[in-house]
Amino acid sequence: MTTRRRFTLTQYLIEQRRRFPSASGDFNALLLDVALACKAIARSVAFGDLGSVLGHPTPEVATSVNVQGEVQKKMDVISNEYFTQMTEWGGHLAGMASEEMDEPYQIPETLQRGKYMLVFDPLDGSSNIDVNVTVGSIFSVLRAPQDVIDSGRDVVAADFYQPGTQQLAAGYALYGPTTMLVLTVGNGVAGFTLDPNLGQFMLTHPDIQIPVDTHEFAINASNARFWEAPVKRYVDECLAGKPGPRAKDFNMRWIASMVAEAHRILMRGGVFLYPRDTKDSSKPGRLRLLYEANPIGMIMEQAGGRASTGEVPMLGVQPTSLHQRIGLVFGSKNEVERIERYHAEPVEVELHNPLFAERSLFRD
Repeated sequence: MTTRRRFTLTQYLIEQRRRFPSASGDFNALLLDVALACKAIARSVAFGDLGSVLGHPTPEVATSVNVQGEVQKKMDVISNEYFTQMTEWGGHLAGMASEEMDEPYQIPETLQRGKYMLVFDPLDGSSNIDVNVTVGSIFSVLRAPQDVIDSGRDVVAADFYQPGTQQLAAGYALYGPTTMLVLTVGNGVAGFTLDPNLGQFMLTHPDIQIPVDTHEFAINASNARFWEAPVKRYVDECLAGKPGPRAKDFNMRWIASMVAEAHRILMRGGVFLYPRDTKDSSKPGRLRLLYEANPIGMIMEQAGGRASTGEVPMLGVQPTSLHQRIGLVFGSKNEVERIERYHAEPVEVELHNPLFAERSLFRD
């Protein structure tokens, strides 16, 4: 009996690099640095309270918040440090941007600067970490503007304002029962499982494809009163089940960790909705475009799925700020296209005028 040989992440990246004979190897080296950061985070998450990594950054600051106005966990800060410290030294980056930092992160002047930029959410779903629910990291690689490469100047926020179509790579790490790294370099999506004995990410899911149809959807139903009409229509039809217009039963999921939701959808199909709503009119959505929606969007599209604002393709959106928020719908292609279609159709307006109600001026 022969044992099937598995590729390591390094070997996989070498195979991908062979498509570009003139490539320098910097791109692969950067992705391996990112993988190293993910391994370090996975180890810290696995120790949990044994490693004193749960809770808030300091006992006396129980309400520490980041630039998003969100409460920081201790692991948010630790994870951010792992990403910056393990990727800044290699000479591959011109700068970085993170959910946990107000402004772009500059590569120290004592270190060599490169031609790529890294954007990341160091610990997605961190509100769940204290209750031992799966969390993860999300990242995306962009090419730095040519004048940044030529001059070596500090990066500014506007350098990162690139639509998702310009991403060179995107991925996420999943810290669950096993640690996984899911990656696209623009040639499909591959999944790697961390072998704790070897300390290596091994290729276990070589060509992930999302089923085009599904019977599962994920949405935070507590926000139902704030949903726009097309979203409410879609969810109502799913909940109606077999007797309803969809003529099939659906299951509803909600983990409150987008990485976990995305991974489930990649493995077996589904649709995830975190749409724009009226809960806070100052925010055109909850998720961040550059380091959440765009990387997940690229992964979904490369796996045969679809990612959208609910109205237009996500990867075509032009960013206008570093921490820009946006509505996000992704997953099985036919379901996402249905939601887009509902947004494009005219909204039926129901009249609620007491003059024309059953008990009105015109009653018998």
